[in-house]
Amino acid sequence: MAANSNIRLLEEQARLLKPEFAAVRDEAAADRLRIDLADTDVKVGGGEAAIIKAASIDGAEAVVTALSGSAGLMPTLAAADRGLRIALANKETLVCAGELVMKRADERKAEIIPVDSEHSAIFQCLAGRNAEKELRRIWLTASGGPFRGMTREETKTVTPDMAVSHPNWNMGAKISVDSATMMNKGLELIEAMHLFSCAPERIKILIHPQSIIHSMTELVDGAVIAQLGTPDMSIPIQYALTFPDRCESEVKAPDFKTPLTFEEPDTEKTPCLKLAYDAAQTGGTAPAILSAANEAAVSLFLRGFIGFNDIYDCVAEALQRTEIKNAPDISDILEADAASRETVMKRIKT
Repeated sequence: MAANSNIRLLEEQARLLKPEFAAVRDEAAADRLRIDLADTDVKVGGGEAAIIKAASIDGAEAVVTALSGSAGLMPTLAAADRGLRIALANKETLVCAGELVMKRADERKAEIIPVDSEHSAIFQCLAGRNAEKELRRIWLTASGGPFRGMTREETKTVTPDMAVSHPNWNMGAKISVDSATMMNKGLELIEAMHLFSCAPERIKILIHPQSIIHSMTELVDGAVIAQLGTPDMSIPIQYALTFPDRCESEVKAPDFKTPLTFEEPDTEKTPCLKLAYDAAQTGGTAPAILSAANEAAVSLFLRGFIGFNDIYDCVAEALQRTEIKNAPDISDILEADAASRETVMKRIKT
């Protein structure tokens, strides 16, 4: 098991589930947990090395990678190196290094099964199909977030509390803000490119406020296959672990009396989505720069250092100022990540 710093919850879970190993990214917190669990057989590790160990530990059959941001990259690569099933719930890993991660997984026979509800939906729609021959395009659905339809002028006064209040999903703060800016959907577009070997122009985003259709695949004969369900992440998490089997669940089917509506996204009102589209087209280290700048900017917003609309400005400036390299290796990606974050941080230092 692994956590960032919440050792109270991790201790509770460790006592209940009795894992072989518990990793804590925050080394000081790991030291405290080691003392707290001294009366158990649970071994405790601290720092990034411990997280990587947890993702590639001997005896594992599957690894759920749900770290937030680019912190998921190295643990995911470690799991791929072991040839494990990777239930991927960390989109930034494929956003910043999709080609490298998918190549590594293919070489080591590691199985990547998406956990994001949209990508799980696409995965389910394509199950048993020859996507290379049959897939025309992907339709990624988006709720539109809490500020759907609002102009940039109207979102100037948005607070962190407002931004993390998603109308349909119960998510962490970072992904909730990303949903509010629509950056999340842009990151998902880049993730889908790599998961399903699909060019960005063949991936369309569609606003679907009810969040019942989680995504759709359009096939070459014009047929559209959709995956529907209530907004509950336990479904894609469970499916990633049990695939190809399906198991009983307490989740209820949607209420089909609810009207389902759709609309095109407005990139003038949600310019972060346009930034992601452009980064996807540019390729190279552009997506890594986008993801890192967004992560840094969202952190600043949640801590009250910048406004909601400043998130876009921070990411746009990082993409403009950071060198973009083609065919990057891991060191190029990590350098772009660091440089992008530094550009964002300079905005509050000056």
